[in-house]
Amino acid sequence: MANEEKLVEYLKWTTAELHRTQQQLRDLQAAQQEPIAVVSTACRLPGKTRTPDDLWDLVSEGRDAVTGFPDDRTWELPEDLPYARLGGFLDDAAGFDAGFFDIGATEAVATEPLQRLMLHLAWETVERGHIAPHTLRSTLTGVYVGATGHDYATRLETAPDELLPYLGGGTSGSLVSGRIAYALGLEGPAISVDTACSSSLVALHLACQALRRGECRLALAGGGTVMSTPHTFHAFAHQKSLAQDGRCKPFAAAADGMGLGEGVGLILLERLGDARRNGHPVLAVIRGSAVNQDGAGYGLAAPNGPSQQAVIRAALADAGLTPGQVDAVEAHGTGTPIGDAIEVQALLATYGADRSPERPLWLGSVKSNTGHTQGAAGTAALIKMIQAFRYDTLPPTLHIDRPTPLATWKKGTVRLLTEAVDWPRRDEPRRVGISAFATSGTNAHLILEEPPVPDEAPPTPDTLAATAAPGLPVAWPLSARTPEALQELAKALVTHLASADPTPSPADVAHSLAATRSPLEHRAVLTGTDTTGLLAAVRALAAGDDHPDLTRTPADAIPKKIAWHFDGTPAADVEAAATDLGGAFPVFAATFEETRALLDTHIPTTTPATLHFAVHTSLARVLLEAGVHAHRVGGTGVGHITAAYTAGVLALDDACRLAAAHFTATADGGSPTPETYGPVLKELTFRPATLALTGTAPADTPLSSPGYWHHHLAPADPASPDLDPETHTVLDLSAFSPSTSAARTVLTALARLHTSGGTVDWTPLTRRTPRQRTIDLPTYPFQATRHWLHDHTTHTAT
Repeated sequence: MANEEKLVEYLKWTTAELHRTQQQLRDLQAAQQEPIAVVSTACRLPGKTRTPDDLWDLVSEGRDAVTGFPDDRTWELPEDLPYARLGGFLDDAAGFDAGFFDIGATEAVATEPLQRLMLHLAWETVERGHIAPHTLRSTLTGVYVGATGHDYATRLETAPDELLPYLGGGTSGSLVSGRIAYALGLEGPAISVDTACSSSLVALHLACQALRRGECRLALAGGGTVMSTPHTFHAFAHQKSLAQDGRCKPFAAAADGMGLGEGVGLILLERLGDARRNGHPVLAVIRGSAVNQDGAGYGLAAPNGPSQQAVIRAALADAGLTPGQVDAVEAHGTGTPIGDAIEVQALLATYGADRSPERPLWLGSVKSNTGHTQGAAGTAALIKMIQAFRYDTLPPTLHIDRPTPLATWKKGTVRLLTEAVDWPRRDEPRRVGISAFATSGTNAHLILEEPPVPDEAPPTPDTLAATAAPGLPVAWPLSARTPEALQELAKALVTHLASADPTPSPADVAHSLAATRSPLEHRAVLTGTDTTGLLAAVRALAAGDDHPDLTRTPADAIPKKIAWHFDGTPAADVEAAATDLGGAFPVFAATFEETRALLDTHIPTTTPATLHFAVHTSLARVLLEAGVHAHRVGGTGVGHITAAYTAGVLALDDACRLAAAHFTATADGGSPTPETYGPVLKELTFRPATLALTGTAPADTPLSSPGYWHHHLAPADPASPDLDPETHTVLDLSAFSPSTSAARTVLTALARLHTSGGTVDWTPLTRRTPRQRTIDLPTYPFQATRHWLHDHTTHTAT
């Protein structure tokens, strides 16, 4: 019988282990197939396209961004060029805010534009993702960048000696990703990829894989190319692959070659489950992706149709989808006749077969608007299609006279987007395939899906009004690296809020400014209760004017040490102050109720003095939650007990017991002696101070002695320790007035602190609900100035 029992127990254990193993395998498989959320995007593309919204305007309006060669690049060109002087160019490739990234002017000049622009985009992409960039420091955030066309220093004949130490790193492809990781303090993988035209889509594929494997929690992925010289034009002209008019005509009978362009784009990625838990935006979902190689075909740079079909099928398999579940393809589509024909045949064989005429595969290419932006091409295509989801429209592809006769269109149901097509939502999510094929032979395909329906409905004007907590004051913190940038940021905020529909509540703006922006040196804090009043203060900041609700960093600000002082004298109308503070700061309300409950176990009657003590301890908790670091903490009378609690010397329960003993001893005018505090002090635990507790008792008086507390709590309160105003900012936490909101008083005091040498973490102060919304806000206004190597060197003509 004993053996049978052992056998049964063994079988139970084996079964349980089998179930655990099976669950682990299911979890592993789910992780490997988990969709990847696109949290945010940023770009710089031809046609003065500086944001994803600009890109949508460009493609939805059917505009052509091809122009003549830029005048500011000092290109020396022969008169008899074998190609048109046309392409898609960035409007300010030389511009860079070097000071923002603590890069000296000499190093900035020696650093290629691709590295510099990617630094701008990295900061911007993180801010667009509702994340404060400084919070990513030392995190497992990865960087995957497709970087091509490093021609910045290729024409140098001589260079000044001061540039030489920086030119190696400044023109290195590895530092396109490495410099981003360094600037933001990221500790995930930082990888630069160069597979030519497919670089950015390959980078996105690698980032998705790394996220699913847990190599990083967030990833910045994208790519770019900046043509610092006309070298690329010369190279492709000799291959006879450039269009005569400099324009890509994807899949058109008139296609005669590609039009060259340049650009940069960056995407912030996160596992979908993580993005939802973290409350980050989800603009779209990457369901699957794949990469392969042409191998030995008709030529090194010749496209390979079977390989293109294979990579498409692999991406669909990775996504767990069938071809009929994809509505459109944003194609490689460069406008080379043979290349386009091979791509169409691959699409007909994969997506186009067995498809009903009522639901064709729609085909387009952003290259018809921007030119072939090379390292940025895949990212530009992805951003375009994310915007197409948002606006329920597939935008037109330009320069198509009629479909190329080199492809057999009748073999499948594929239609060119010669005009805009409505793309309404339906029961099944809308999806698009994105292709990037390269002269290197490396092919990439990605399946993008519209964002899932959010768990909560988007706010309406009525729901916003209901959650705006009218009458409660809020603080809007703004900051920048320079006073000029701070003014520009204020202007952008005014414009943004004026056009927002619906207008966000002041509380949502306050929380978003606090939680999604990093505190920089030049600061301003605007306090108010309604959008109209707050915007008036923002406009004053933008104009460089003063305003009663505006506190900003003085021009001659000198950092000072911070001291907190708690006065023991009850403030006027302390109960009203407590109500006001509790409504504005949930952490205050929670601590106030806890303190009141602890005091009630020792004192049967609530008095103004006990309320004052509860207000002080709750304010102390607000300050500690806000990360306000005090160099000294002190107080007079019962305020010294609050100071001891704030300094970490006493736990809240012990502080309340000591305060109760004091209130009991002094009730009805009762006298003090040192022995009054002896019994209760024996029951308290005194801990090492985490902040410096400043008192007026003799230096050799132990903190746990009755004499120490009799000295500080006696009716004839000793004076507070003198603090030199030249070296200390004293935060007096007792100055409440019946005519002024207590919460507003606290916010104003913290605003002065934040703008005069201290730093306040406004996030816990602005979180009114457990899931306070963050909203889109203007990104940092970089103060770019020209940094161009050839302005400082001699170079050979190409």
